[in-house]
Amino acid sequence: MANSAQKDPKTGKWYVQFRYEDWTGQTKKTTRRGFETKKQAEEWLRNFLTAKAADVNMTFGSLVEMYFDDLSTRVREYTLRNKHYLIDGKILPYFKDKPISSITPADIRKWQAEMLSRGYADTYLRSVYNQLNAVFNYAVTFYNLPQNPCHKAGTIGKKNAEEMKYWTKGEFEKFIATVSDKPTSRVIFTTLFYTGLREGELLALTPADIDFQSRTLSVNKSYQRIEQRDVITPPKTPKSKRVISIPPFLADMLQEYIRSIYGIKKHSRIFPHTKHYLVKEMTRGCTASGVKKIRIHDLRHSHCALCFSLGFTPLEVAERLGHDDPKTTLRIYAHVYPEAGQQISDKLEALHGGSCGS
Repeated sequence: MANSAQKDPKTGKWYVQFRYEDWTGQTKKTTRRGFETKKQAEEWLRNFLTAKAADVNMTFGSLVEMYFDDLSTRVREYTLRNKHYLIDGKILPYFKDKPISSITPADIRKWQAEMLSRGYADTYLRSVYNQLNAVFNYAVTFYNLPQNPCHKAGTIGKKNAEEMKYWTKGEFEKFIATVSDKPTSRVIFTTLFYTGLREGELLALTPADIDFQSRTLSVNKSYQRIEQRDVITPPKTPKSKRVISIPPFLADMLQEYIRSIYGIKKHSRIFPHTKHYLVKEMTRGCTASGVKKIRIHDLRHSHCALCFSLGFTPLEVAERLGHDDPKTTLRIYAHVYPEAGQQISDKLEALHGGSCGS
C-alpha cells in the first residue's frame, strides 16, 4: 500500500491509505478521509508519520491530535470536551503549524500577551495556560522534547479569584421568594443551598438516592448535557462519592416534590433539566429580588459559608462537600472569612492579657 493521496470518485475528496508502526512495534494499516486537496492530504500524512516516529519536528497540531487520542480513554468525556474548547479556540490558532521544537519561551510570551490583551478573567487565563503547559509536558514525557518552553515563559492568570462570591442566608431567602412560583426552581435552589451539591450531582439525583427515613442523600453520579445527549458519569473525584445528612424540612420538601411527579421511577432523574435551566432561573431570581448575581457553583460556596457560620470545622465541611483535598475548603474559608485571622489574634491578645493579670 503506497503512502500517497488518492481521490475518492464518489465524494470528490482526497484520502490517504497508509501503514505505520505503532509504539509496540506492530504494523498498522489505516485510512484518513475528507481532505479538500491532495496537498492537504499529503501534508497531514507527513505530519502524522513524523509524529509517530516521535520526531520533535512534528507540528504542534499533530502533537495535539495525539494528545487527545491518548486522553480519550483516560479522562471523562466532559473533561475532554472542555480541553478541546480551550485548546482548539485559544491555542491552536497560534501554534498549529509550528514544529514543536521551534516554539520558544519568547513565542509563549507573545501568545500570553495576546491572551492578556483580551481582558479575560485571571482564573480563565490560568485555565488556558494550564492546557498549553499540559500539551508540552506530554511532548517532553513521551516524544523526547528536550524542555517545556512554558516553564521559562512563566504563568499567566491566577488559580483562584480574588473575591469569592456567596450568598448569606438572608440573601438566599430574598432570592428563593422570587422563584418559588415554580415548584421545581424552589426545590432545586433550596437543595443546592442546604446541601452544597455540585450542579451535576444535583441534576443526576434519583428517588433511589434519598433515604427519607434516615434523612440522607447519596451522591454517586453526575449529569452533563453533551452534544444534545444526556450523559451520566461517576462523580468528579473518588471523594465526591458520599452520603450526607439533610435537615427534616428539606427531606419533607423533596419527598413532597417527588410524590407530585407522575409516573416517576426509582432510578429516574428527579430534575430532568440542564444547566441552562438553572442559569436562566438564577438570572430571573436575581433580577426580581435585587440580590447580587452569583454563579450556580457559588451556591456551593454559600453552603460552605453557612456551615462555617454554624461552627463546623473545615474538615467536617470538606467531607460534606466531597472535597478531594481539605486545603480546598480552607482556601474557601479564607475567602469567606478574611477577618478570621484578625479575630484569632484578638482572642490571643485577650488570652495573654488575662494570663498576665492573674
